[in-house]
Parts: sequence; C-alpha cells; structure tokens
Amino acid sequence: MILIANGRLITRDPRNPYFENGGVAVEGTKIKEVGETKALREKYPDAEFVDAKGGVIMPAFINAHSHIYSALARGLTINGHNPTNFFEVLDGMWWKLDRNLTLEDTRRSAYTTYIDSIKTGCTTVFDHHASYCEIEGSLFAIEEVAKELGIRTCLCYEVSDRDGKEKCDAAIRENADFIRHAAKEDDPLVKAMFGMHALFTISDATMEKCVEANNGMTGFHIHVSEGMNDVYDTLRNYGTRPVNRLLNMGILGEKTLLGHCIHVAPSEMDIIKETNTMLVNNPQSNMGNAVGCSPVLEFFKKGLLVGLGTDAYTFDMTESLKNVLTIQRHNACLPNVGWGEATTMLFENNAKIAARYFDDPLGVLKPGAAADVIVMDYKPFTPFGAENIDGHIIFGMAGRQCETTMCAGKILMKDRELVGIDEEAINAKTLEVSRALWKRVNG
Repeated sequence: MILIANGRLITRDPRNPYFENGGVAVEGTKIKEVGETKALREKYPDAEFVDAKGGVIMPAFINAHSHIYSALARGLTINGHNPTNFFEVLDGMWWKLDRNLTLEDTRRSAYTTYIDSIKTGCTTVFDHHASYCEIEGSLFAIEEVAKELGIRTCLCYEVSDRDGKEKCDAAIRENADFIRHAAKEDDPLVKAMFGMHALFTISDATMEKCVEANNGMTGFHIHVSEGMNDVYDTLRNYGTRPVNRLLNMGILGEKTLLGHCIHVAPSEMDIIKETNTMLVNNPQSNMGNAVGCSPVLEFFKKGLLVGLGTDAYTFDMTESLKNVLTIQRHNACLPNVGWGEATTMLFENNAKIAARYFDDPLGVLKPGAAADVIVMDYKPFTPFGAENIDGHIIFGMAGRQCETTMCAGKILMKDRELVGIDEEAINAKTLEVSRALWKRVNG
C-alpha cells in the first residue's frame, strides 16, 4: 500500500471535495480511501508514505487529443516553409514530417510525449498518430513505450487518401490490427480507436472501407471542420456539411470523438447531440494555426460532451485550460463567460470521455477510482479552499510544478525524478534519431 498525504487534497468528488491536510491511500491499481492525513497514517501505519510536503494533491490530468508523431519537431525549421493558410501548415510541415517517420522515430516520439506528460501531471493520453514513412507496426511501437513508461493511452492511426491507395489501405489495416490486438489483450491501460485524418483528405470510398474494417469494434477519432477546407470540400463534392456526411457514413456515435469542430453549424451540433458523439477542443493549436475559435459556449448550450486536448501544441493541460478560457472570452467580447465551461471541460468532461474507453473511474480521487494521482508544488499565498480551487489552478499553476505522478497505483515520478526511467539515456538516443530525421526532412 502507498499513502500520498500531507497536502491540500482536491478530490473532484462532490461528496468530499477538499481536505485541508489530506491524503490518498492506494492499494494495487485503485484508491482505497481518502481522508485526513492524521487518520490515514494511523489506519495504515505500514503503508509506503509519500510526503506531499504541503503541496496540492489532485487527480492526474487527461489529454483528450494529441499527436505523438509531432514530438520530434520541437525546434525544427523546414527550409522554405512559410505557410499563409492552414493547408500549407499541414502540407509543408506536418505531412512532410510524418512522411519521414520510421518506426524508430515513432518510438522516440512516444518516449518524448509520454515523458513530458508524466512530468506535467498527465497520465491519460488519447493519441492520433501518423507516420506515412512506416505505417505497419507503428501503433504497436507506441504501445510498447506506453507500457514501459506505465502511462494510460488510447491509440489510433490517421487514415488519409493524401499519400495514395497503398498507404491508405496500410493505415486502415494498422487501425484494424491494433483494435483487435487491444481487445484481445484487454489491458486496462491501453485502448484503441479507429483514426481518420480530416474529411477533405478522405473519400467516401475510403470511409466505407474504414467502417467495414472497424466493423463496430470501437469508435472513430477524426478531425472535423478544423479549417474551412473540410466545409468547402464537403459542400462542393458531397453536397452536404461535414457532420452530415459523417452521419450518412455511419461514423458518429457515443464512442466517436470529433477533434476541433471549429466551423460547425447549429444543425450539425444537433446531430452531434442526437448521436451522443464526443467533441474535443484544442484552443492553443487552433490559435497557432489561425483556424478560428471553436463555438464551445454554444456546445454547452446544446448539451454536447466537449473535452479538452492539446493537439500536441503542448503536453501541459494547464496551458490548454488557460487558453480555452481566454479565447472564449476574447471571441465573445465578454470578460464574464467561459469559466464554468473551461473547468468543466478539463475536470469533468475529459473524465467522461475517458470513461467511454477505460473501465476504472478517472479524474476523481475516491474509493474504487483509478489511482492516478499527482502532487503539485503549489504553496498558496491567498485563501485556498473548495470554493476557489479552479481559480488557483488557472492563475497559479503550471504543469512543470508537478512533483509526483502516479498512474494506476505505480509511481512514475517522485520529487521531480522519473522512477525506473533513464531519462538521460532516452534523450541521448532521441537526439541522435531526431538529427537524422531533420536531415531527411530538409534533404
């Protein structure tokens, strides 16, 4: 048994939301009890004690949309790349990168993503992968790294027609093979979805192949109306709007996750609601790509389940939290909106999204929930309690303040030191691999 205690405890459990000096007793992969530090230490005197040292103990973060494949682009400049629109961003940067990713590049990208996630307090990552240089085995390579590092993840491969039929068919097979593998293994920390890029790079024939290959095994993870490319292409070539097209193709449903959804019409929102389909917003990436502001406030009015991701622009969920609040206020020209929506997205809806794939409750510290726990090095200098927790997180916390990270009862980082992970050796190998990758990209 492990006892993480002696800190301000945020549980996200409405029945016991906050303990001024509290702790979490963990047995196996789940939480056994939460409560006051003194009482827990007396009840479990033989437990391994992890001292929060007055910091904030809280549920680990969940990232509802990211891209492992982009990890090795940090600091990269592509010769001649000066995009003036979203398509040029994709074609000149990200597609050029993924066309050069080998399986080893994918592994190193996974190490980088998951280690950064651990170090910023995120233990669950929904990823949307692409590596059109080497497709076969790429999801399995990522899974190996996730298992080695002890993180929880849901994987898929990005099907697209952009590199021709052979590559497209290989991407479909990679999804189907990994979905069957994940179902057979039934690992509580590894799940699978069926990935597709965006509608403007996918024909109806390819969508039909995806639906057939999936055969109802899982949900889809797809980019929708991130840029106007999707809207124009679907209207011109299919006579309808993107969400309608997905409905007609049998893509929507309670296990399907739609990424971005910036340029969706009210009628499309009604379809999303009716089919109980999930959404994920990635505000920092959307601003960086200059594609617009997702109508999150309208999503909430419609009662849609919308979560929060990073799109790999960052791996720090507190950055996305701050950005979704500010862009919604900026877009609405109102300084008094977005607070409830932003915090609900990260702290409630991401847990609801995860619950459609992972069996153990996430995003909450209570008996029976997954033992995904973090300790933040945060010492408040203003009153701190159940009524203003989110204000402290938004204005006072950053992911790099995470000191201790636990996933499924296993400590992955303690006092800012990764446990059982030789970070220096991993980084040295990743640097070697990334240098070779950059040469190919700019070759």
